[in-house]
Amino acid sequence: MLSNFSYIRPKTLKEASKQLASEGARLYAGGTDLLGCLRDHVFEIDKMVSISGLKELKGIKKTADGGIRIGALTTISEVSENPVVNSHYWALAQAAREVASPQLRAQGTIGGNICQKPRCWYYRGDFHCLRKGGEKCFAVAGENQYHSILGGGPCFIVHPSDTASALVAFEASVRIAGPKGARTVAVEKFHVLPKIDVLRETVLEPGEIVTEILLPPAQGVKSSYRKIRTRASWDFALAGLALAIKFNGDVVADARAVLSAAAPIPWRSRELENSIIGHRLDESTAARAAEAAILNARPLGQSDYKIPLFRGMIEEELLADQKSY
Repeated sequence: MLSNFSYIRPKTLKEASKQLASEGARLYAGGTDLLGCLRDHVFEIDKMVSISGLKELKGIKKTADGGIRIGALTTISEVSENPVVNSHYWALAQAAREVASPQLRAQGTIGGNICQKPRCWYYRGDFHCLRKGGEKCFAVAGENQYHSILGGGPCFIVHPSDTASALVAFEASVRIAGPKGARTVAVEKFHVLPKIDVLRETVLEPGEIVTEILLPPAQGVKSSYRKIRTRASWDFALAGLALAIKFNGDVVADARAVLSAAAPIPWRSRELENSIIGHRLDESTAARAAEAAILNARPLGQSDYKIPLFRGMIEEELLADQKSY
């Protein structure tokens, strides 16, 4: 049973930010993650601040520089079906299609997807773990087959968002509004590693709200998103990879590669990028890049299988035909 809380439906973004800044307040957008956290008693809530009525936070529009602006309240389904996203940001369209189930994609928002809480069963369960202010990460000596192999410690969650990895690959940024005004943060710097602050997933301060996501032009970029999961119909990733590559002829001129389900944040693999830039994407290059990407992996024990899983996935994706326009 949920505890009692007040429900506020602000009419303006400024009012929403003010309401959200108070202690015990939580933001409601699509609600697909928030309501799950409340039912699991991950945290308590005194005030639910719904921004679902703020129309200015919805929709996808082209920007003057040739990129696009995606309102934070745009649903995952709308992102996956949008013609411009499909034409120029194929990896994002793919990632959006891989999120959860059709029902959840129709309800969940792109802003909520990149801000969602960890799926770790200790965090979601009756364990007073580090991320909930406790003294230990229960995954270290417990069931850890779904936990991080890169960037972990002292907490070993994996970031659950598919779209966030694609956004990092496209060098996207988020626009944030709050009590101190507006600011823009690269999605690559939006999420927080546990070693920096084990209690936070993002850089958002009290009262701050993601209002939109900005993607720069991506003409000539070949991209793809690959997700491996236990159940193809609906599940979080065991391994994932977002690629955004530019070619000069058949040689890689520039590349961004971001791993999903490998680390507590969308994990940009510069080792993979450096292994393919200046080279043709043949079997030798793909094998070398896959090995470089997982060279520093430190699985907890039961997640050892992720190393060959990522290696094989990376090789396959680098040798596959990415889509570009």
